[in-house]
Amino acid sequence: QVQLVESGGGLVQAGGSLRLSCAASGSIFSVKSMGWYRQAPGKQRELVAALTSAGSTDYADSVKGRFTISRDNANNTVYLQMNSLKPEDTAVYYCKALLSKSSLHPTTTYQYWGQGTQVTVSS
Repeated sequence: QVQLVESGGGLVQAGGSLRLSCAASGSIFSVKSMGWYRQAPGKQRELVAALTSAGSTDYADSVKGRFTISRDNANNTVYLQMNSLKPEDTAVYYCKALLSKSSLHPTTTYQYWGQGTQVTVSS
């Protein structure tokens, strides 16, 4: 089985910073991509930032220039550095991983989600 464990959420004032971490463990052969999504109350879950194994990144327009996604490939861990936080960044942040689990089937991809971590930005 595969687990994604997130950490780093919390309460911060507007303009402050937080760093989220997500570590993937278990039956993993190769991680294709990892990313962060968020869901605010009454809204749909949306992409915040994603990072492929090749190093390509994708950011939501609302976070460009403020958030940075990075990855520790050796430990299957992805980070989200969030600077200049705004009240509208308040949401539950979820980590997602796309990965393969076996060298016998390296192109078979599975999707996993973390349990979510709350980020609250006060004005």
